[in-house]
Amino acid sequence: MTPTPQPEQDLTALWAIALRLHPIYSELAREFVIEAPSCPDLEAAVEAPSPEAVAQATQWLNDMDARIQVHQLRQFLQTSALVDPEGIVILLQYLLGKTGKSDAVRDKIDFLLVQYFSLQAPTEIDDTEVDLAYVAQALEPILGAVELRIPVWLNALDRMRDAARRCGSLNELLHGGLLEQGRKAKTQAGDLFYLPVALVAFTRFGYLMRRVFFRLMLGDLNHILAGLDELDELGIETIDCRRAQFSAQEPVMRLRMICQSWKVMFQAEYSSGQPLRMLVDLRAAVEQALGSGPAVPTDTAPKVAAKPAQKSVAAPRAAAAAAGAGGGQTPPHGATVPANEAPEFEVSAATPEWTPETPHSSRKK
Repeated sequence: MTPTPQPEQDLTALWAIALRLHPIYSELAREFVIEAPSCPDLEAAVEAPSPEAVAQATQWLNDMDARIQVHQLRQFLQTSALVDPEGIVILLQYLLGKTGKSDAVRDKIDFLLVQYFSLQAPTEIDDTEVDLAYVAQALEPILGAVELRIPVWLNALDRMRDAARRCGSLNELLHGGLLEQGRKAKTQAGDLFYLPVALVAFTRFGYLMRRVFFRLMLGDLNHILAGLDELDELGIETIDCRRAQFSAQEPVMRLRMICQSWKVMFQAEYSSGQPLRMLVDLRAAVEQALGSGPAVPTDTAPKVAAKPAQKSVAAPRAAAAAAGAGGGQTPPHGATVPANEAPEFEVSAATPEWTPETPHSSRKK
């Protein structure tokens, strides 16, 4: 089939995008063991490609984009030095230029815009400074000048963000339905999602929600570490952490080391998903050990004999905790979050209480 002729300028732009994205998509395919089709002219970086070569390169990009999942792109961009802000701009130009955008393409665009803004925003910026005008200014290299006349239907994003700020823990956020509401807002927007003003609003929403995640993760980690210190003072050396996918007699010392490593992991912009679930469950396990949380249901937790040589949380104390615990939702033992269904808000923004070592731009408003 002969490709439809395109203006020479368009062909040149398409080829430039394909050349820039080829090493990124190729490395993505290698890292996640994704079968990549061959495109000889693109691999050879031909300087003066024919229209047929440009068409083949465009098809190669489309094929690769269809094979790369959203969560793979998230993880890759947060752990690879191959993609700089300029690379993110090229990715966005390619994805925004696609026709008939799928939900997966929308989610990639949403993530990339938030990621790009996160790299541009100074670390010390306060949430109140991140208004729509500020975000629009940062996204000008991608969207151009944006007229900030906000449709009424976008006001729901502010209500969801304010509700998230009122959450006191990750468990409250993950079970409050706010993440589902955010996804629903993007889905219901349909093609209106791609209005420049909507892209600005969703970018701001995603960035501020990342900050909520970051603060709640820091709060949960500090809460767990304080609880582990209290267990140490009580002479308790092991606790039952099966709900968090650890052992029935997990050493308190080891849990402290794990929490410290999680601090480093989250500081390095680790993607949300299963580690967040484990963090929530570990907090619940520590609270249960201290008598302030519900016990693990006996029909789901395997029985493991206690080691008499070590002090651990005794069964009567766990029973007392269960009897005195109020309501509150706890996830079932062994619950997991599939990578492709994980919350889309990754940690990439810092708070004044905890500044990552990763350098940020000092762009001013």
